[in-house]
Amino acid sequence: MRIGIACTLKPAAPPPAGAPDDLHEEFDSPATVSAVAGVLRKRGHTVLELGDGRAFLEAVLKNPPDLVFNFAEGAGVSRSRESRVPAVCEMLGIPCTGSDPTALGLALDKDTTRRLAESFGATVPKGIVLAPPPGPYDGDFAEFPPILEEAGLPLPVIAKPTLEGSSKGIRNKCVVRTAADFGPTVVELWNHYQQPVLVEEFVAGDEVTIGITGNDPPQPLGIMQMIPKQTPVAEFVYSLEVKRNWHEAVEYVAPAKLPGAVLHAIEADALAVYTGLGCRDVARLDFRVRDGVPYFLEINPLPGLNPESSDLCYLAYRVGLSYEDLIGLILDAAVARCGLQV
Repeated sequence: MRIGIACTLKPAAPPPAGAPDDLHEEFDSPATVSAVAGVLRKRGHTVLELGDGRAFLEAVLKNPPDLVFNFAEGAGVSRSRESRVPAVCEMLGIPCTGSDPTALGLALDKDTTRRLAESFGATVPKGIVLAPPPGPYDGDFAEFPPILEEAGLPLPVIAKPTLEGSSKGIRNKCVVRTAADFGPTVVELWNHYQQPVLVEEFVAGDEVTIGITGNDPPQPLGIMQMIPKQTPVAEFVYSLEVKRNWHEAVEYVAPAKLPGAVLHAIEADALAVYTGLGCRDVARLDFRVRDGVPYFLEINPLPGLNPESSDLCYLAYRVGLSYEDLIGLILDAAVARCGLQV
């Protein structure tokens, strides 16, 4: 089978002056493309590198593959940027791994996802969304503390960009513990990411992630717990700083060291959100656990696949799967769903 890889590559140059240093955090390295391609070739397939954007369009129009293996994030701040590749594939009748355009668009918007997740039966942190003003903010932040009071959100809260993945914009300082810090934190996120900011109650508790693979029915891959090495669990946030320095900051444990009833609740909520959004083939979902209750944070139906730095890969390794096994699960799920012959 001829399989094309759709991927948004990280630019060689650093972000421009004035931009946040995580501007390209979601994008993948050539090493990830090489790793995925290696697994596909090992399974006997011919691999084409399609890229993203205009290059992807030109490639699939000129020489359409039998299947697109998609992990293209898309550039910019559009809510639909992760939907572009599967939308093109859907329009052209090319089978594609992963979720459809609707599921990817919904999942990228953290606030939309949390509202839907709650309707599917999951518990979510209380939160509000603050949209940026039409021009630069030039106030004194005095209007921000009353916003928390009106929303019934006690401190601490956590502020994060609404339309990003890969922990973009989620830093240790995003946990706001004083009213004076609330306004400056929100405005800085507005300025850096040019999008609304989701403000949620900070759930003090264990951070876990769960992988889901397959269809009809989907199956939990396992639950991984992020245990901080230096920070108390109640204060820990799985921030970009932690992810970039995970060897010293966190221990990844799978299966998670939580009571069986809690693990069952996480699986049940994760499957409800996965199926409710119409996800396909693979996804990873994040939760915080407080007093035995899992709080849904977000779902990533386009999870990172870097064999050296992606949470889904860390999880797979700790439950006894190889990188080849993980990529194979995603591919086999798509092949079966699309009724392809290999």
